[in-house]
Amino acid sequence: MRSDVIKKGVDRTAQRGLLYSTGITKKQLDSPFIGIASAFTDLVPGHSGMRDLERYIEKGIHTGGGHAFIFGVPALCDGIAMGHEGMRYSLPSRELIADCVESVANAHSLDGLVLLTNCDKITPGMLMAAARINIPCIVLTAGPMLDGCCENQSLTLIRGTFEASGQYKAGKITQEQLEKMEINACPGIGSCQGLYTANTMACLTEVMGMSLPGCASAAAVSAKKRRLAFDSGVTVVDLVKNNITPGSIITKDSMRNAIIADLALGGSTNSVLHLLAIANEAEVDISLKDFDELAAKIPQIIKLDPSSTLTMTDLENAGGIPGALKNLIAGNIGITETKGVSGLSISEIANNAWVDSNVIKTPDNPITKTAGLAVLYGNIAPKGCVIKISGIEPECHTFEGTARVFSGEEAAMSAVNAEQIKAGDVVVIKNEGPKGGPGMREMLAVTASIVGKGLGKEVALITDGRFSGGTRGLCIGHIAPEATAGGVIGILKDGDRIKIDIPNRTMDVLLSDNEIEKRKQEFKPENRQIKRGYLSRYAKTVSSASKGAVCSV
Repeated sequence: MRSDVIKKGVDRTAQRGLLYSTGITKKQLDSPFIGIASAFTDLVPGHSGMRDLERYIEKGIHTGGGHAFIFGVPALCDGIAMGHEGMRYSLPSRELIADCVESVANAHSLDGLVLLTNCDKITPGMLMAAARINIPCIVLTAGPMLDGCCENQSLTLIRGTFEASGQYKAGKITQEQLEKMEINACPGIGSCQGLYTANTMACLTEVMGMSLPGCASAAAVSAKKRRLAFDSGVTVVDLVKNNITPGSIITKDSMRNAIIADLALGGSTNSVLHLLAIANEAEVDISLKDFDELAAKIPQIIKLDPSSTLTMTDLENAGGIPGALKNLIAGNIGITETKGVSGLSISEIANNAWVDSNVIKTPDNPITKTAGLAVLYGNIAPKGCVIKISGIEPECHTFEGTARVFSGEEAAMSAVNAEQIKAGDVVVIKNEGPKGGPGMREMLAVTASIVGKGLGKEVALITDGRFSGGTRGLCIGHIAPEATAGGVIGILKDGDRIKIDIPNRTMDVLLSDNEIEKRKQEFKPENRQIKRGYLSRYAKTVSSASKGAVCSV
């Protein structure tokens, strides 16, 4: 066993002495050492119920013949960090999480890991670590929260808070109504109810085969989730005994399956960043071209909040990811046979699934014939940008408007609140990229306020930052190159005309090449000059969004 390096031989007397001090018995030294990388914190709703799941994982590990050790991993709540300086730490925390898991697992020569995760950057960070250290691992996502309800109105985090705030500012609801909605929008523990980044990544983790079938949509408060936690503990010991590592699971085929599922489900745009980053760690050749190529072929078979009123509860009741795979495989749209931690092939999982095709449509009877996500190119984004088509009304798929340019989210939000944004505007938020932010903040507060004010069909927003999976409306992010790297978004001015053409996958500023080149020559990128701390180090090493915003040395 890998852990023998810390527990076998006379030269490891000191190590055994320290292990005995934790309460381990001599017999347990012969067991595989399994780490439970737990992102528990009672500060994050998606993670505050993890203490219970830790117990069930631990029971499963010991039942399987291993010995469990729990260690902590940081977790941030994007919703709480949203709209202020705290959001700068969200995407960078992904790299920090991967480094933490790597450090503990390798320093203690653990034989395997259960990665207990849930929210936006924690799940991809865990998967990056799994691919990097390549020891037997299984992921347990802690599950979505139940739907909110206020006076018989179904609510989610987005509808009940961010968009409700915009409605209040627009005079559409009273302060009393707003307060009722905000206290009932999130009724308990779990990741937020829609197909935002947390739940998107849970779904894609299951498709890749790194979590057990049914894990992604099982509610955080359910007995099913406890059983999955127990079974994950048992399974990881089997993975260790059979030396089944992430390197045999996170492959080109399984990642392309994840991309197909992402496009078919209309997941968060953040999934593009995260899948690219996971592929980088796994040394798998995946790029924006894969998303672009597959998007032309994949229909959307389900539409969840924020693009509809359906939630993860509805996905679970309709068959979950196994049900979605059943319909995708039957539709013959490119799902490749792979095998994951369960030992079952993807076709076996699909064959065993039940699916309600009234909710999870079939590819020959889709929600739309186009994928839920798309990559656009043009003179503003020669290296690409990303849009969530599933959150846009069809009549908005082509849009031409007048640029209103802002340096940073706060300036844009002030303009929205001051009623300075009008129909026909294209809000341009620059200097929010991975380096320029630094940290590539999400613009959910701005987009939700625009939608809440009733301008969701009449105003576009483009940025070198990114969006929450809860964003809807004509919003385009991940523009590369970013402003700080000399990208064209940095030279845009108020009054420029911008044309967005989703059917043709283009976005351009209507300026001549000569004018663009002239402005580039005069342009001096803004430098935020963060000189200390984690964000300073992050800004020095982070790559372009088009490459997953990964850090290199």
